[in-house]
Amino acid sequence: MVVMVVVMLASIMDGGGCGVVVVEERNSSADTHEEFLQCLSLHSPNSTSISKLIYTPNNSSYLSVLNFSIQNLRFTSPSTPKPLVIVTPFDESQIHATVYCSKNHGMQIRVRSGGHDYEGLSYVSNVHFVVLDMINLSSITIDSESKTAWVESGATIGQLYYRIAEKSKNLGFPAGVCPTVGVGGHFSGGGYGLMLRKYGLAADNVIDARIVDVNGQVLDRKSMGEDLFWAIRGGGGASFGVILAWKVNLVTVPSTVTVFTIAKTLDQNATNLIYKWQHIAPKFPEDLFIRILIRRVNSSENGKWTIQASFNSLYLGGVNNLIPLMQERFPELGMTEEDCTEMSWIESILYFAGFPTGESLDVLLDRTPLTRRYFKAKSDYVKEPIPVFGLEGIWRMFYEDEGELAEMILSPYGGKMDEIAESAIPFPHRKGNLYKIQHLVYWNEEGEEVSQSHINWIRRLYSYMAPYVSRFPRAAYINYRDLDVGVNNNKGNTSYAQASIWGIKYFKNNFNRLVQVKTKVDPGNFFRNEQSIPPFSAWWKKGD
Repeated sequence: MVVMVVVMLASIMDGGGCGVVVVEERNSSADTHEEFLQCLSLHSPNSTSISKLIYTPNNSSYLSVLNFSIQNLRFTSPSTPKPLVIVTPFDESQIHATVYCSKNHGMQIRVRSGGHDYEGLSYVSNVHFVVLDMINLSSITIDSESKTAWVESGATIGQLYYRIAEKSKNLGFPAGVCPTVGVGGHFSGGGYGLMLRKYGLAADNVIDARIVDVNGQVLDRKSMGEDLFWAIRGGGGASFGVILAWKVNLVTVPSTVTVFTIAKTLDQNATNLIYKWQHIAPKFPEDLFIRILIRRVNSSENGKWTIQASFNSLYLGGVNNLIPLMQERFPELGMTEEDCTEMSWIESILYFAGFPTGESLDVLLDRTPLTRRYFKAKSDYVKEPIPVFGLEGIWRMFYEDEGELAEMILSPYGGKMDEIAESAIPFPHRKGNLYKIQHLVYWNEEGEEVSQSHINWIRRLYSYMAPYVSRFPRAAYINYRDLDVGVNNNKGNTSYAQASIWGIKYFKNNFNRLVQVKTKVDPGNFFRNEQSIPPFSAWWKKGD
């Protein structure tokens, strides 16, 4: 009986379903996981300390440790498969021991740092598994002179922002909006934020890394080689090893930035404003980022539903420069000085994360999210403006019952994103994309029936969008993981053809190179999940 040990890396987030485990399997897995624990104790420098880092279902803290970093309530039900063991290492030797013992006792590894994998893949599996939770490996070292930082994979991007701001008011980093996301998965899937038009993705600014490979060796950029270093910057680190830390280039930010959020409903011309935005937002100067958050709200008239589009903006400069720019490029929005607030870059991090004005920066150190909800997400890329009648069809779907808490987030590309080649890193979505869509549907009730009705709704929305988004392939973003776009086999080998169904959507032509790298560094496919890169050898030998 094969048991899976899950090493949790703030992963590019993904999940599995529920399964019934028969008694014989449980007994077999119990034997295997006992042998694994004995191996871990034997191969750890300090067997006493390692025992304090291991949690099994018999441990009173097991569920609290497991649930602490679960961000999607879909994966907290009693029927959700749980790991046999959780390992929370404090140093690299304990990771080495976990990899060694997992391999030698037929266990599989999953890795979690922030737990934001949209499908729960960093902490859920349909087979027996162990989780390696990187939460204790979260140190951050900022070098303001060289404008670089080393960040361990268990750190969150909020913690990184906080440590940067401690050292300098004029340094920042182009990562995401949600401060509780772990850097391990965020960077390894690409990682974008409100400065992507100026500085590209988080992964575009990674200059070194440290990783434990399938042989338990700790490698840096020089010793891993440029192929593996290329692969982990956007190709998903969980396919290739356990990423310990990243070295990144910090970027320059002005002393003053300007933010605004202007909400428009349908009777305030929202549809036409969105239509116009599609044509101009990707062509704005790279210092200006305006995204749109679309949701359903109560109308001021008769309490009927309407659609609200919130134009949410970061400008890397002062309001005096922003006003004439907006008057020239987007006068229809009607932005005024009263709509704008000047602040420091680090204060803007709190603003976009949804914290109230005047909140202490210390909230960035808190790993607990503001809210945890049930949700399902999907992603799309748009290459031609969606016509008005296409947008109006979306609004009709949002008026359905399941659309009550749904949201679409439109994030413009252009600027720096147009300048970086598709093959520079595995993340391929560059020139030619006007903007990216994140589709989200939330719900507050537990239960399989309500969950399925909302998931079915977003699948229907996704089908409706097909004529208006990228095709051949219909591109997707791996950090918005979506198992609907294709999965590997749960057991046995996965063919290149089967994996390419989802792989081409995430990585386009870079998928083939990722498979080549995987074949070289992990030919036995030890590091795997439902959407991990397969090696050629896993299917070639069987002619699958």
